[in-house]
Amino acid sequence: MSTSFHALAALGAKEPLQPFEFTPGPLGSGEVEIAVESCGICHSDLSMLDNEWGMTAYPFVPGHEVVGKVVALGDNTKRLKVGDRVGLGWYSNSCGCCSQCLSGNQNLCATAEGTIVGRHGGFADRVRAHWTWVSPLPEALDAGKAGPLFCGGITVFNPIIQFGVKPTDRVGVIGIGGLGHMALKFLRAWGCEVVAFTSSDSKREEALQLGAHSTLNSRNSEELTKAGSSFDFILNTANVTLDWNTYIAALKPKGRLHTVGAVLEPMAVSAFPMIMAQRSLSGSPLGSPSTVETMLEFAARHDIAPTTETFPMSQANDAIEHLRSGKARYRIVLTNDLG
Repeated sequence: MSTSFHALAALGAKEPLQPFEFTPGPLGSGEVEIAVESCGICHSDLSMLDNEWGMTAYPFVPGHEVVGKVVALGDNTKRLKVGDRVGLGWYSNSCGCCSQCLSGNQNLCATAEGTIVGRHGGFADRVRAHWTWVSPLPEALDAGKAGPLFCGGITVFNPIIQFGVKPTDRVGVIGIGGLGHMALKFLRAWGCEVVAFTSSDSKREEALQLGAHSTLNSRNSEELTKAGSSFDFILNTANVTLDWNTYIAALKPKGRLHTVGAVLEPMAVSAFPMIMAQRSLSGSPLGSPSTVETMLEFAARHDIAPTTETFPMSQANDAIEHLRSGKARYRIVLTNDLG
């Protein structure tokens, strides 16, 4: 167990990361200390870095897509042992006693603790979390690519479980980026007919290679009109305002438009098309620990991994700019060289 952690931190909103050292204090009885091997970069890291959501505390250490090895355990931890390779995502703790936690929906706990909210994350040589949110990594998964599964991956996998998406369903995915590309891979392996909504024909071949059976150009109103009443489920991974009524119209009766993209503006939809065809609009956060482990098992069984680019952690500022510029294909993973 380390008495001093070495990390990269921003001292203010939109400021570059710089070397930062802090003392974590005594290891909690239910906590696990992880030696970080790699950590993905997520758009949520950028939002927190820039304080877009108004809840960032500085100095701020990003990083909530951690893969590493257990190096220390509190007295009341379970199932894990020193040396286990594990992953850690957006959540690092939950109360364990509310109705949501007791029903297996710990991701809906009103007091769930974010790994980078009010605490220091995985752009560091060590990170800590409660054992319930630390997941053993199946040996079949490539540890160097697995980090983004713990945020982006579970974000798009969770709705498949929560809403009972069936292998016989026709499913559309809006936004073929860091989240959307993983949704295509999961849904293809799930057995669905998968359609990628793309904003340009230039992404068509990429979408097909990632798992889509076909594509629709979301800027082509004629294509979208022809797709009316043909989807059982549409998953939005984009964080921009779209013509939501067009996508509602593309759903079959009892179909669902579900968003995991953090759209900041109100989503304006007409009530009548939803009422008359019993369609739904919904959203969800990441999944529970149990759903995370189901996802990991599914990914291992079907050889699913995020498509990643790699940077040394010491070059995290360059990696962040690469992500900001929209050039990432499709997730970025930092390999730890801070030791």
